Formats: sequence, C-alpha cells, structure tokens
Amino acid sequence: MPSLFSGMYDWVLKLARHRHAERYLVGVTVAEAVIFPIPPDVMLAPMVLAERRRAWRLAFKTTVASVTGGLIGYLLGWMALELVLPWIERAGYLPAYEQAVDAFRRFGVWFVILAGFSPIPFKVITVAAGALGMSLPAFVLGSVIGRGSRFFLVAAIIYAGGERAAERLRDWIDLLGWVAVIGTALALLVWWFWF
Repeated sequence: MPSLFSGMYDWVLKLARHRHAERYLVGVTVAEAVIFPIPPDVMLAPMVLAERRRAWRLAFKTTVASVTGGLIGYLLGWMALELVLPWIERAGYLPAYEQAVDAFRRFGVWFVILAGFSPIPFKVITVAAGALGMSLPAFVLGSVIGRGSRFFLVAAIIYAGGERAAERLRDWIDLLGWVAVIGTALALLVWWFWF
C-alpha cells in the first residue's frame, strides 16, 4: 500500500501529463505555498521535459503562482494566526514555524529569499512572515527572488539536461537548496561579526 506522500507524488506527476497541466501546475503551486506538501518542482520538471520551448513560461507561471500562494499564507498569518497555529502544530510544522519566526527577527527579507529557494517548507515561511507583520513589499520581493530562482533553475536544469536531469531532480534540488542555505548562513555570519 503506497504511503500518503508517494500517492500524492504520483498524482502530481499524472497531472503534469494532463492536457490542462498548466492550470493544474498553477493550482498545485498556490496550494503548496499554503498547505500542500508536494513541491511544484515535481510537476514543473516533466512539463519542461515534455515541451522545452515552454520552459521559461512555465517557470514564470510557477513563480507567480507561488508568490500568490505566499500572499495567502502571509494573510493567514497576519489575520488568523490563532486559527492557523493549531493546524501548523498538528501537521508537525511547529518547530519549523518557531525557527522561522526567530530567523525572521534576525535576518528579515534575506530569510525569505533563502527559504524560498531552499527545501524549507514555504508555507511555514509565509505564515510566519504575516504573523510577524513583515513588510509586505519586502516579503513579495524576497518571495519573487527566492522562488523565482528556484523554479527558473529547475527549468534550466531540465532544459539543458533532458531526461537524465529530470530523473535526478529531487537529489539536485535538495543539494542546491542546502548549498544555498549554508552559503547564505555563512555570509550572514560574516556580516554579523565584521560589520
């Protein structure tokens, strides 16, 4: 019997082959930024592989949809944290949420950029940003840079690497995400201690 997540993963891959795949990509991406556990990269990669000429358009749509979903999460954190917090706790995201709150206080927009690119669940970041009343323009800018970098990188890797790159996507995203996290953390530490 497949686990819940592998079942969702297979469902998302099936959506990527549907004739309305672009609509589904937008829907899954918005939902992922608020609640859905499967990242849109899983759907974006096979769609780019199927039609490489649409790679940049698909990456753009995914970015816009993710930022839109991020705004929904931001509004939930800002207006309804008391309602959302129990869900965050039940979903097992409370420690990540508390770490996100601490990181927001220390690093602000840099954390949004980093988190948008990394494997950190974006839904946690969006709710925390709203709950802390982070500047909305800074949140949007950080989301566009972080999420856009991630989705355009996925599209570029699949565009350049083809089938082989698509097979390795999950490993690459995690590795690149953690490299970005470590690199940004080191840069912030250097800035913190020397400036």
